[in-house]
Amino acid sequence: MTDFTYNLDADGVATITWDVPGKSMNVMSFAGFSQLNDMIDTALADAAVKGIVITSGKKDFAGGMDLNVIAKMKEDAGAEPAKGLFEGVMMMHGILRKIERAGMDPKTLKGGKPVAAALPGTALGIGLELPLSCHRIFAADNPKAKIGFPEIMVGIFPGAGGTTRLSRKMGAMMAAPFLLEGKLSNPKAAKAAGIIDEVVDDPVAAAKAWVLAAKDADLVKPWDARGYKMPGGAPYHPAGFMTFVGASAMVHSKTMGVYPAAKALLSAVYEGALVPFDQALKIEARWFTQVMMNPSSSAMIRSLFINKEALEKGANRPQVADQTVKKVGILGAGMMGAGIAYVSANAGIEVVLIDASQDAADRGKAHSSDILDKGIARKKVTEEKKDQVLARITATTDYGALKGCDLIVEAVFEDVGVKADVTARAEAVFPPDAIFATNTSTLPISELAKASARPEQFIGIHFFSPVDKMLLVEIIKGKQTGPVAVAKALDFARQIRKTPIVVNDARFFYANRCIIPYINEGIRMVAEGVSPVLVENAAKLVGMPLGPLQLVDETSIDLGVKIAKATRAAMGDAYPDGAVDEVLFWMADQGRMGKKAGAGFYTYEAGKRGDIWEGVGKKYPEVDTQPDLTEVQHRLLMAQVLEAVRALEEGVLEDIREGDVGAILGWGFAPWSGGPFSWLDILGASRAVEICDTLTARYGARFTTPTLLREMAIKGQTFYGRFGGSAKAA
Repeated sequence: MTDFTYNLDADGVATITWDVPGKSMNVMSFAGFSQLNDMIDTALADAAVKGIVITSGKKDFAGGMDLNVIAKMKEDAGAEPAKGLFEGVMMMHGILRKIERAGMDPKTLKGGKPVAAALPGTALGIGLELPLSCHRIFAADNPKAKIGFPEIMVGIFPGAGGTTRLSRKMGAMMAAPFLLEGKLSNPKAAKAAGIIDEVVDDPVAAAKAWVLAAKDADLVKPWDARGYKMPGGAPYHPAGFMTFVGASAMVHSKTMGVYPAAKALLSAVYEGALVPFDQALKIEARWFTQVMMNPSSSAMIRSLFINKEALEKGANRPQVADQTVKKVGILGAGMMGAGIAYVSANAGIEVVLIDASQDAADRGKAHSSDILDKGIARKKVTEEKKDQVLARITATTDYGALKGCDLIVEAVFEDVGVKADVTARAEAVFPPDAIFATNTSTLPISELAKASARPEQFIGIHFFSPVDKMLLVEIIKGKQTGPVAVAKALDFARQIRKTPIVVNDARFFYANRCIIPYINEGIRMVAEGVSPVLVENAAKLVGMPLGPLQLVDETSIDLGVKIAKATRAAMGDAYPDGAVDEVLFWMADQGRMGKKAGAGFYTYEAGKRGDIWEGVGKKYPEVDTQPDLTEVQHRLLMAQVLEAVRALEEGVLEDIREGDVGAILGWGFAPWSGGPFSWLDILGASRAVEICDTLTARYGARFTTPTLLREMAIKGQTFYGRFGGSAKAA
């Protein structure tokens, strides 16, 4: 069985069909590239072939390159991984350039055979780089199809000619959103942007007709024609110079210099624009190789592509029967409950949304209407789709409506008594085999399960706010939670298109266990007299999306006060964050409850964030000698990372893949690093121990090196080397 098949019809059109066996989406491998190369050679050598059409046997064209193949290139090269990578990438360039030149005379640019791409659906990554090497691109009028280069989102950039071809076709400025931001377009938008050429009902028929009618001039790409000038101007042109200066500033402002792929991509475009096309491809290959050799890119690919995909496909799902959710009951129609109702109904699940009053239940349903209306305004949703989604939601006060639900999600106020009450009321009516899930961010699942007569069917599902936008769900197993409940939660996460991680029950579970120390460390530094501006910018310069002070403003200071009081009550004398509470409680006393109140660590005007509130500096004056930037960054990162390691040690976290993916998707932990465990592997356990020991000596026991990390430093181990995809070796 092959990835590509070849067929020559009576009209002289050779159709090469991409259809990888056993895959729902085509992905490119070296074997596939070799087969494609042989078929192109066959077609170019056969006098009976008048033209070539490359298409897909699936509903989509291709999802990209198999990134495991790229990793294998490095491994196979042994002591010279960069050489192996570069040669492998240049091999791809050679095949695509062969398609582009199509046998034409290099001097006269005549005598080539026309090659057209026919895209039935989505074309991403190499699935667009291959069509861009063809002479004409036809796409089906499929509004659900996505066309573009998402590579930058996982730490790399289009390295098989996509960067060079798109920038030369559109100009650096017009290509920037598609290359530097990973913007994806439907076929009509891609045509309007100039990425593809035609949107038709039958792309294969249109492509065949075109190759039979194409002339020599139709086959010559602009960059191969004499007198070619880059749209928008080359770097040495006044307009082009300004474009590249602006692009460089934009890249740095968005990446803070910690994401290597964006800078490398811009360098490839800039340097490539100064030389002939074939030399530009070699420059692109060199920059791509450099990015692939950077441990940051490898870590991002592993966490955001390979591991994320594995978790979404059920890597840690118990081996039980399918638990697809047919009808879900949601208790509580507030912000979280309403959000869960929307994502469930939008996924085609029937929803019963219950609240204490009909008005509250109706407001919860109206939340879905509001989201859908925004989609309609952006032309992403139709009125028909809106009606279908809303029809799936029954807003009521009647617990009897839970009959027939196979999953219940409780999303009421964070109070043990309130949750116990609704648990008992729901269990009185829903089916005996239904699973009960509590949406809580801090309350222990095993404690909440005491209110249930069926603790083996009781589980935690921690959604992140806003539910419709956040990609992660944290599934928490109580002491008695059974495998069917875990499978039900995982299958539900798959249905609503969330990435799940599964953890064991403990205070704050995994995500909040790491987020809270990050916020606390930032607040603690303010109390010490560290400049709040230094704290915030140190966080952003190391890749955190929000500084700790902005984050506590976003999540609300009054919530922080509630969590602090509850934690102090539970821990007693062992409570370690008194210095933080002094600041947090003072802010609350000033009525500065965060963004929602229009006043927090930052000032706000009409909902727009301003500067750090001057009252912070008056209450906690800045010391004359400020700490080094790196030390502030180490404090902020280690506050999170050490909790991740402790969660692994204690068995709260069972799989380091979940620890990394959960950290990035849950609270935005420095995505360039690949997550806490990937960052420690990049840093090295020995260096991490040195940093911890220094911080412990200066700032106290919260930075004490975990036993596991110190042991790994002594043995020279890495987390992925020791644990691979699990924590079983702990």
